[in-house]
Amino acid sequence: MSQPHQLDSPLYRLIRSENVAGFNAQKPKEGEIDLSSGDFRGLDLRTLNADRVRFTDAYFRGADLRGLDLRNTCLQGASLAHAQISGAYFPEELSADEILMSMNFGTRLRYRTK
Repeated sequence: MSQPHQLDSPLYRLIRSENVAGFNAQKPKEGEIDLSSGDFRGLDLRTLNADRVRFTDAYFRGADLRGLDLRNTCLQGASLAHAQISGAYFPEELSADEILMSMNFGTRLRYRTK
C-alpha cells in the first residue's frame, strides 16, 4: 500500500483545484481513469462523476462525498477518515461496517469476497 500523494495528471489537477465541472467535462467517455493513491483530503467532490474512476489507496480525509455514486469505482485500500458520505452509493463489495470503520478510524477499505 502506497502513501497518498499528488498525481501528475491533468484530470487529477482539475479535481485538486476543485474544478469538478472541468473534470466531468474532460473525463474520457470510455475506459478507466486511474487516480490510485491520490490525495483528496478536504475536497468538495459532491458533483464528481466518479463512474469508472479507480481510487485504489486514495486518501479522502475530511472530503465531502455526499450524494456521490461510487458503485462503479474501485475504492480498495482507500481511507474515508472523517469524510462526509450522506446519500453516497458505495460498491456492493463494501460492507456498511467497513465503511464506518474507515470513516471513524481511518482504516483502509477492504472488499469482501463473494
